[in-house]
Amino acid sequence: MTAAIEVNGLGVRFRRNRRGTRNFKDIFAGATRRARPGEFWALRGVSFDVAPGESIGVVGRNGQGKSTLLRLVAGVLLPDEGTVRVHGGVAPLIELTGGFVGDLTVRENVRLTAGLHGMSKSEVGRRYDEMIAFAELEDFQETPYKHLSNGMKVRLAFSVVSQLDEPILLVDEVLAVGDKAFRDKCYKRIDELLTEGRTLFFVSHSERDLRRFCRRGLYLDKGRLVMDGPIGEVLDRYNADHNAH
Repeated sequence: MTAAIEVNGLGVRFRRNRRGTRNFKDIFAGATRRARPGEFWALRGVSFDVAPGESIGVVGRNGQGKSTLLRLVAGVLLPDEGTVRVHGGVAPLIELTGGFVGDLTVRENVRLTAGLHGMSKSEVGRRYDEMIAFAELEDFQETPYKHLSNGMKVRLAFSVVSQLDEPILLVDEVLAVGDKAFRDKCYKRIDELLTEGRTLFFVSHSERDLRRFCRRGLYLDKGRLVMDGPIGEVLDRYNADHNAH
């Protein structure tokens, strides 16, 4: 069986104040060149495979490379070394409000965003009412996106992206936003997607959410993958390391 996600020797380098950029000298010097002052490896030497239908939780403290890894899998970032291969389309529940256009209405943004993710015009029309109802924005369909509250924006984005038929779902902390009632709806929707056999790649600081949705865990520390195993064992190791400091 072909893996849904293949990661091999993955590394990405940043500067302290901004994303590093390569010049010709860097390219010909290769990855082994001496780092410039202020550069650091956000991830290095990370390798793992994800099977179709697996639910993976990424564990680690802030600044250890979790969201960077998710962005690499999503194709938002390109690696400085190693490879990421994703077999199948991706529904990215990351940086949720990115990609929406402030001056367009809610209705126009739904059509635009769903279309950009590959949903056909007829499919958008068929699912439109359901997406608006899920986001609880029935009374705001002709409102410019920029006038929505942050909570409304997140509800709309989750509603649209979670309707995509892509086999791989990337989730980054979005469930921490919004009130409990809407969070419960998100949980239910993710449960439905997992039941359908989707692959889940999940970043969260909530141990309860990780245990609920994930069977396997990846523990990142200082940009390195220090443990890959059952989610309960990975969380136990993380908690033991974290409480020891």
